[in-house]
Amino acid sequence: MKHIIPEREVLQFLVKGFSITETAEVLMISVKSVDAHKTRFMNKLNLSKRYELVEYAMKYNLIG
Repeated sequence: MKHIIPEREVLQFLVKGFSITETAEVLMISVKSVDAHKTRFMNKLNLSKRYELVEYAMKYNLIG
């Protein structure tokens, strides 16, 4: 059975300052999967920089 990790869970680690590699290790998924989740989230929001993603997540209280 494949382990499904929602984009929002990946987002929470990235916003807290975890690197893509660290996030992958904690969630036990590949670095490629973490990067894909981050890219999809940023594309949906029309963001191009990681700091914009952090600002958005904080503004809309997406991190727990």
